[in-house]
Order: sequence, then C-alpha cells, then structure tokens
Amino acid sequence: MSERTPEEREAARRERERRRALKAGRPLPPEPAAAEPPPAADPHATQLHDVALEWAEEDRAATATASPVEATPDASPQPPAASRADRVEPRAEAGAEAATADPMPSAEPATAAHALARGHDEPLGTRRVSALERMHLHGPRRPGRRSRGGGAGDSPPPPGGPRRGMGGAAGGPRRLRGRIAAVAVLLLAIAAGWFLVSLFQPFAGKGGAPVVVRIPHGASASAIGDQLEREGVISSSFFFGLRAQLSGDRGKLRSGTFTLRRDMSYAAALTALTTAPKPPPVVRVTIPEGLSRREIAVLARKDGLRGSYLAASRRSKLLDAHRLGAPRSATLEGFLFPATYQLRVGAGVQALVAQQLAALRQNLGSVDLRAARRKNLTPFDVLTIASMVEREVAVAKERPLVAAVIYNRLHDGMPLGIDATLRFALNDWTKPLTASQLASPTPYNTRTHRGLPPGPIGNPGLASIKAAAHPAHVPYLFYVVKPGTCGEHAFSSTDAQFQRDVAAYNAARAKAGGRSPEKC
Repeated sequence: MSERTPEEREAARRERERRRALKAGRPLPPEPAAAEPPPAADPHATQLHDVALEWAEEDRAATATASPVEATPDASPQPPAASRADRVEPRAEAGAEAATADPMPSAEPATAAHALARGHDEPLGTRRVSALERMHLHGPRRPGRRSRGGGAGDSPPPPGGPRRGMGGAAGGPRRLRGRIAAVAVLLLAIAAGWFLVSLFQPFAGKGGAPVVVRIPHGASASAIGDQLEREGVISSSFFFGLRAQLSGDRGKLRSGTFTLRRDMSYAAALTALTTAPKPPPVVRVTIPEGLSRREIAVLARKDGLRGSYLAASRRSKLLDAHRLGAPRSATLEGFLFPATYQLRVGAGVQALVAQQLAALRQNLGSVDLRAARRKNLTPFDVLTIASMVEREVAVAKERPLVAAVIYNRLHDGMPLGIDATLRFALNDWTKPLTASQLASPTPYNTRTHRGLPPGPIGNPGLASIKAAAHPAHVPYLFYVVKPGTCGEHAFSSTDAQFQRDVAAYNAARAKAGGRSPEKC
C-alpha cells in the first residue's frame, strides 16, 4: 500500500475531527478553502486505504470508551476491525461524497461492503447512540406523536391504550365526582359513629360525686331530662330522651327523691329512675290485744328491736295523754295500740312506739265517744274500761256485756271486783291468787277499792274500745265462768243467781282437781 500524501492525511484528519464533533455534539470545524487535488496514482485505492485506516482508529477508540456491543442471540461474531478492509467492495461512484456523508444507522446486517456502498463508515454490529447525537441526527421528537410511516424511532403507545389528560372531556369530571363521593361517605361514617357513641356511651363510667335529685310528681320525660342536664347528672337531655324512647322507659320514670351521680350514663340514669328501690329487710312485730307495756317489752326484745321499750313507752312527744284525761303522772299504758307492725331489721323501740301511737289516734278517732261523755267518762276512762274488758273476755260477743256490768257497778257504787286489775299490779297472769293477794292494798285491787283503777291495765284493741264506749243495755251486775264452756260466762243481775252460778263453778273446779272447769 502506497503512503498517503500530506494533503490526504490532512483531509483524513479533518474528517475525523468532524465525526468526533458530531459524536460529542460540538460545532463542526470550518471547512478549508478548496484546492486543486494533486495527482494520485489510483484514487480508489487511496480512498480504500484511508477508510481502512480510519476504521481501525475508530475501532480502537470505541473499544476504549464506548459501551459494549449489544448483540442478539442470532448475531454472529463480528470480525476484527483490521480485516474489514478486505471485505470492502470498491465503488467508484462513492468518490469523495462517501467520505463526507453523515452516518445513519442501518437496520440490515452491517458489512464493510454495504457500509461503503451506502455511504456509512460505522463499525459493524449495534452501537449505542447518545440522546444528544440522536437529536442532532434526527431532530427533536414530540411526545406522543407517531410519524406517518411508523418508523423505528417513534415512541411506543402507553400500555392499556391512549391516556386522557387531566383536561380530558371524561377523565377529569368523573375523577372529581369520585373523590367528592368518597369524602362524603367518609364524613357520613364519622357522623354516624359520633352519633352512636354519644347515644349509647360505650365508654361511660359509673359517674362522679353523688347528686340528690327531686323529681316532681307528673314530670314528663323531657322535663326530667332537662333537670338532670342542669344538675350535671347527664350530658344531653336530647340523647336521654331518645334513649328513654328506644328502651321504652318514657312512661316508667318515677317521681321522688333519688341519689344519682354526676356524669352518669343515660342507661344508668334510666335504671335508677325506673327501678323501684329494693325494700330493706324488715321484721314483723305482732302485739296481741290486751298486753301490758311489760309484756310488749319482752316481744320487742325477742324481735331484735334496739333499746328499752319500757323507757320509750313511758312518755312521748307524739301524744299528749293529759289532754285525753290521763293524769300527768300516767304512762302510755293503754295508748299503745295492738297490731302487727313492720319495721326494718335493727330498728329502735322508738319506731315501734311511734307506730303504735299513730295507730291509736287513727282508731280512737273512729269511735263515737258521746255516750261516754254523757256518763262523765273521758277517753282515758274509756281506754281503762276497754283494757279490763280485753282481759276478762274470751268470747267476742261478751264484750258489750262485760262493759255493761262495769258501767252498772260504777253507777251503783259497787266495787268492780275484777281480778285482772290485781294481776296487773302483781304482774302475775297465770298463778292462782292467794287470800293475802286478794287483800292487797294496791289501788289496782278493785275488790277493796271502788271505782276505776288508776289507769288501763293493758292496751285494748278496737273491738274492746267500741264496747267500752257503747256497752249493752242489760241489768247485769255479776258474771262467772260457765263450766263446760271455752271461756263463756254466766251473767246475772241478782246476788242470789250469782251465788248459784259460783257454786256450780266451784263444784266443777273441784271435780277437775282444782283446775278451771273450761273445755276448749
């Protein structure tokens, strides 16, 4: 191969600089003034020689700086750059234009001959092209635009079809409506959650400090809710009324005085206002008719009442016995009405006395005392007579008869001769009376003292009080137990008949071995 002339080497150098400028994106170097070409032996051979030298130099530069060659599986190994000149087919038509043409990528398999024939002098295989060089070679591309021919340089369509922009006719409003609907659903869910929590209060506690609330009679559920909200028991009268409506408690709210708590839940407040309080454990104290204070004291102690009944029943501010005819020294004997009373367990005897006095006022107020007043008898005298009737009578129908005997004897100035009065003074209701006891000087001995005893000998019931206020209209002055009966008496108006009745009683008693000849 002949050596190149200086002019040829200078042209080759300028061509390399031009190609390097194109690759680096720099401005092209200025072209030198045209000069007459010196004579050459063989222009085609010289051109082929220069091209081979340039390819070898570019291969060395590409190997040092360029990216590795990308090859497909079917691609065959490329021959070395030094052997490319052997595969170039000389073409006279290329001339000097082939040396100065812009490089263009080819989709066909590159060979040295094809490259020389089409005016390309790039190395064989696929070479990476920078974005700047691609812009310089093909010009800027518009995104989303496809060339008419659909060339290889067009950008591929996005997956899933063409995309609509934010300002599209359908995408923008539809997306906005979806977001608004999502926000609306979220707000509705939050509002519903707040409403349910406020209504059912799942996290409410037992409440704070106690609050005494007085609900007036006939108050409506709305008025009760407003009152509870004002006093700090509940947080909302509206939710309280709604809970009462849902639970069916609007018509069950009770009036009265309640001990509630601040910041109670609606459920707890409704339970407190609709549930009747459990009655405390109670004890029932039953007092039979005719028992004295001493006998009632035994029952009160046995039933577990606290305190001394005798002390509590001596006097009371609840009753002025003196206004009823009793002496100022009198106790409450006779005023302690017999009945069955209910008291809480562990109550004091004062509670029992208070209930007895209240019952006496109520029952005595139902008795007509005008006939007794015409006999110059006070209510206290009526109670005294009733207490003797209660002790002497075992059969209810005899109460007015015994009362009539007492009235008739008082009218005639006769001693009453009732042994029950003496037993009261002796506090002995069971043992037979001895002769010395029958002669006792106690004012309660109606055998030796005329008139009524100092006071009642027990606490009579209503039937005996009515009999003492309205005795039977009979002339009887005497009575004695009738043998063979269960407590009945034989009444008489003369002493002779009375003595016959007494003789019959004593005979039957003797026959019974000294026991009462009663059969019950």
